[in-house]
Parts: sequence; structure tokens; C-alpha cells
Amino acid sequence: MRITHISALVCLILPMAIHAQVDYSVVQVNEESGINLTQITSDNDYVCMPEVKRHGRGVNWLSNKILDISVNGEQLAYLSFRSNTTNIFIKDIDKQGASVQRTNRQTVLDFTYSPDGKYICFSEANGKLNQIFQTSATNGYICRQITSGNKDYSPVYSSDMNNIFFARMENKGASVWSYDIGSNFLSSYTKGMNPCPVKGQSSIFCTRFNAEGRGEIWRINYQTGVEECVVSAPDRSFTTPSLSPGGQWILFVGSNMLTNGSQKYYNTDLFACHTDGTHLVQLTYHAADDLSPVWSRDGRYIYFVSQRGSATATANVWRMNFIY
Repeated sequence: MRITHISALVCLILPMAIHAQVDYSVVQVNEESGINLTQITSDNDYVCMPEVKRHGRGVNWLSNKILDISVNGEQLAYLSFRSNTTNIFIKDIDKQGASVQRTNRQTVLDFTYSPDGKYICFSEANGKLNQIFQTSATNGYICRQITSGNKDYSPVYSSDMNNIFFARMENKGASVWSYDIGSNFLSSYTKGMNPCPVKGQSSIFCTRFNAEGRGEIWRINYQTGVEECVVSAPDRSFTTPSLSPGGQWILFVGSNMLTNGSQKYYNTDLFACHTDGTHLVQLTYHAADDLSPVWSRDGRYIYFVSQRGSATATANVWRMNFIY
């Protein structure tokens, strides 16, 4: 179940073809009892869906982060494909009104808010390369270019806003780098992708791939050099770690296999565990693909993108309560 790296590009697509075995129109399945699901976007928001490919032995998916929640918790930012471009749009979560376009680029891949809410850093495809930029979270389209000449993606700020961590794809595979905002200095830290800095510590969570090609969640202390595999399974792949606001839980995407008699169907679901890898729980069980999960700012909810609830397999953003 090897997860395709984002450098494969054309990573964002509109509605996927409906698989004959799947009824996406179902909003919720029995295994998801106890969670409340709310659709946040509509089909007219044209929410992007990370590419998912199924094959005889599993499922591949692109693990870019295409959602985020504003620091005040009131706005949803998401990637939308409109007029043959992919850009960041922002809408009020409760008002359910129209979205406001935040970037004016060609192919934005993924993004995150800064901890103070003033900026957004994002990656954009430019030919065979991906470049990282920073822009205002509220005003104008002016962008500051952070990296160039490489395949860079998944930027995320450190909690003190001194650094922007990101993944860089090279011939030897993906590795985690950082950009020092004050000195413009670039540093390479460790192999992996989907960096997730730990607040107040010299540590990050990231995705690594084992010898069988399955994704694992690792914790790396980049000062002491201590590396620890937190989540791994012989029959699943995991990507996209996201630390809860309280610092106790990691949220991530994992592969899943559904069976119906002799038929098998592979998809992606959401999982969580404590930061030491204990108390692993599967959060969603729908045959649709649940991807790009992010926490609400108070840690009570999880937002994610999925085709669930749509007879045409159109992707939308959903919110679920976190009951653990």
C-alpha cells in the first residue's frame, strides 16, 4: 500500500468516478454511531479532492493538507478548483455564505495558517517543481517566495513562527527541511514527509515509509537525534499526522479494506492515537475516502474532505465531533 508522493502532481481533482461497489450517497455507516457529521461546504464550493488510486493490493493517496481552520476558529480555508486554477478559498463556518478567494495562483497544492493567524504559507506547482510562498491571511494577493528550484510541499510554521518546516522530494526520497524566517537559512533535518512540529519542543511528527512501502508515523527530536516509530501496522499505511490543540492526540489518515463476501474494496479512513502511540482508534468507516483531516481550534471537532453523502461522488468538507 505505497502512498504516492505529492511530486506526482495533478494532485487535486474534482469528483471521482463512482466505483460500482460503493454508494457514496450514504452519509454515515453503523460503525460511526456516536459521532455527529455536518456538511460544511456545498457542491458549488468545488472543494478539491486529493487523488486516490485503488489497485489489487491496496490504495494509494496523496497526503497534501488542503484544509485549515482560522486561528479564531470561525473560518474554513480550503483548496478549490475553479476556472482551471486551484486556489485557497475561505468561508465562514457558521454563516454558510459565499467563499472569498485568498490566493490568485495557478496550482496551489497545500497550505497552513501561521500560529498568529496573520499569514498563510502554501506550495504551488510550477512545471516539474513545487515552490513555497507566504501571503497575508486577510489582505491582497502579494506573495513572498520562500523556496525555488526544488520539489517542496507541505509547509507548516513552528509554534514560535521562527521556522517554516516543509518536505522536499529528491532522488533519494522525501526529507523534512526548515526555512529560518529571520536568517533565510535552509536546514535539512531527517527523512520523511508531512512534518508536524510539536509546540514548545524540538520535535516533529512525520510520515516515513518502511521497506514494504507502508506509511508509518514517526516522532523525531532534531536536537537529540532520537527517532521513534509511533504508529505502524503490517496491513495498513498511515500519513498526515496532526497534533491536537491540547497536545495529547495525533490525528492521521490510514488505509482500510472493506469486504463484501469475496469482494474487497480499499479506501482511506481517519485514525487517532495518543502521542506515544497508545490507544489507537479508527474514527471513520465509510467506503468513501476521508482525507486531509484538521482539528478545530478547541480540539472538539475534526474537519476533513470526503465524497460521502454525494450520489455523484462530489467532494465536500465535513465536520465530526471528537468523542474520545
